[in-house]
Amino acid sequence: MCDQISFDDFMKVDIRVGRVTRAEPFPEARKPAIKLWVDFGGTLGVKKSSAQITAHYSPETLVGKQVMAVVNFPPRQIGPVKSEVLVLGLPDKNGEIVLVGPDSDVPIGGRMH
Repeated sequence: MCDQISFDDFMKVDIRVGRVTRAEPFPEARKPAIKLWVDFGGTLGVKKSSAQITAHYSPETLVGKQVMAVVNFPPRQIGPVKSEVLVLGLPDKNGEIVLVGPDSDVPIGGRMH
């Protein structure tokens, strides 16, 4: 059973759609990962992140992809990279992460409702 939270608590989590504008291998990471630059438009602009998504993605396949991310967590240092957003994903049957994103193109910066 999951812990319950209030709707007001949920609304504090700012989840937005962005577009990956740049992606690079992250060989310094302890587990295989990719460095991401995600454009959220408007005042948020481009934010950096890293994600352990190498089982399903290569840097080349990520550029242009729309992804969902939490944009209001404090930055977190991951090795030499300061991760500014948490890109969202779900584990497949083998525990490898599949990114969450809209199934149709939507304006970047849109907040999840």
